[in-house]
Amino acid sequence: MRKIGVEERRARLGLRHRLAQPAGSPEEGTAQMVGLHSSDPATVHLSAWARVSGFVPADLEDALYERRSLVRMLGMRRTLFVVPRDLAAVMDEACTKALAPGEHKRLVRILEEQGIARAGRGERWLERVAAETLDALTARGEATARELTKDVPGLGAKLVFGEGRTWAGTMGVSTRVLFLLATEGRIVRARPLGSWTSGQYRWARTESWLGAPLPELDHAKTCADLLGRWLRAFGPGTMTDIRWWTGWSARLANETLESLGAAEVELDEGTGYLLPDDQLGFWAVTVGTNMARASPMFGTSVHLHSTSDAWPPASNMKSTSRPCASR
Repeated sequence: MRKIGVEERRARLGLRHRLAQPAGSPEEGTAQMVGLHSSDPATVHLSAWARVSGFVPADLEDALYERRSLVRMLGMRRTLFVVPRDLAAVMDEACTKALAPGEHKRLVRILEEQGIARAGRGERWLERVAAETLDALTARGEATARELTKDVPGLGAKLVFGEGRTWAGTMGVSTRVLFLLATEGRIVRARPLGSWTSGQYRWARTESWLGAPLPELDHAKTCADLLGRWLRAFGPGTMTDIRWWTGWSARLANETLESLGAAEVELDEGTGYLLPDDQLGFWAVTVGTNMARASPMFGTSVHLHSTSDAWPPASNMKSTSRPCASR
């Protein structure tokens, strides 16, 4: 079993994550990372800025909302990601679809428990409101939750949570219904209200936004596709790494590794996995150990420098230094 140390792992990540050699476009930078985390609206812009040459926010907005070559969708671990368009259906089949039945059942139970729907009628109530919501989106093209609530009164009902606790509050049914429809792959987040830092998204039907519904794909093949991309970008990874990123069970992770023919390697923290054609690491070490010449990396720190013509502006992001992760 080949041993891969921290130095080679850092070298691999520096090159493959486009930290040593910037990508030429947001699409290229995103694909290199499989997808960019997007729960906070600003995170995806900062991730792109770190990896794309000459990046400005308008570049990413154009890819997301004009060309639609990138898509913001719910994916691994119930988390928002921005992914290349060709990965949208793969991520949906490999990770997101598994969330929908539990979310549906949970919402039906809440609707009945809180008296929004009569006992035994929650399923029918939800089916009706979801259909009306989709019809409203068809008519409007794109709409915020507030706009949809004007068209679908049922979305305006209030759900109570945390009753009797310090964090108690209410939320509109719209929040849960739209989340469910997104989990089912029937709607996607479109351009937000306000600037690129806004998290108040408009919604659109998937077939309207992307030109067609998400296609039905073979589950095992899509899992292999997704994990193969991850191993290419982040490998070697441990079973803990793989299960955390995908949100999969140990059984699914093991079956998918086997289907890929993944090779076992020795890491400091235990057994890791690589794609079978990705085991020779000399190129990564010899090139990556000299990354300081091509990127702002020195020793065990990454230095982020701002200039007057860089983005983010120097007034918003001062020169900083932070330790590199060990993996």
